[in-house]
Amino acid sequence: MPEEPFTWFSLIPGLANQPNHVVGSLLVFILMILFALAVRLAVKKTNSPLVPQSRLHLVAEMVVDGLLNFLEGIIGHEAKKFLPLLGAIFLYILVSNLLGLIPGFLPPTESFNTNLAAGVFMFLMYNYYGFREHGVKYVKQFLGPVLPLAPLMLIIELVSHAFRPFSLALRLTGNMFGDHLVFTIFSNLVSVLLPVIFLGLGLAVSIIQAFVFTLLSAVYISLAISHEH
Repeated sequence: MPEEPFTWFSLIPGLANQPNHVVGSLLVFILMILFALAVRLAVKKTNSPLVPQSRLHLVAEMVVDGLLNFLEGIIGHEAKKFLPLLGAIFLYILVSNLLGLIPGFLPPTESFNTNLAAGVFMFLMYNYYGFREHGVKYVKQFLGPVLPLAPLMLIIELVSHAFRPFSLALRLTGNMFGDHLVFTIFSNLVSVLLPVIFLGLGLAVSIIQAFVFTLLSAVYISLAISHEH
């Protein structure tokens, strides 16, 4: 049997036998909560919440503004309504990906189960927003413009939509698993300069994959709430 990779979680009583992606996700949640609380405290200490007066507040403002501009290019003027949801999923995936760059940690997003759960969650949410926006008329998006072909289009659309969570999960899992594997192999072979190069590559892959997952999720929401059908 292949030897299990070392993780710091294995040194904590009660966590050694728990799946790494579960414990890793819990750590990511804790880090995100602590970051949110720290930003909230920094904002409350400022005289003007609109003018960042600390580095933490400035970083938070840059992340929020950057994400909002990114989402507005996909969803439009309604992007602000979906910023909390898409911003949270972006930060979760980003922090999970970056966790794998730290020796002794494995990224939760290396697990297909973790990514499928995120994909199914987004699948449920964009369909929820579709029904909330259109009501029962949302079903018309699955029937196509030609009534005689509606039964065939319904089957095609249902299969297409059902595959979306798996597509999101497979894409993220494959990229993160491959990136982490390459980084680990070359780190074991050469311990001086080469790992730094792959560390930079891993950082780029982590950021890009978080954006790709968020981009596709935003596209699905945009299509669900669109009235141009």
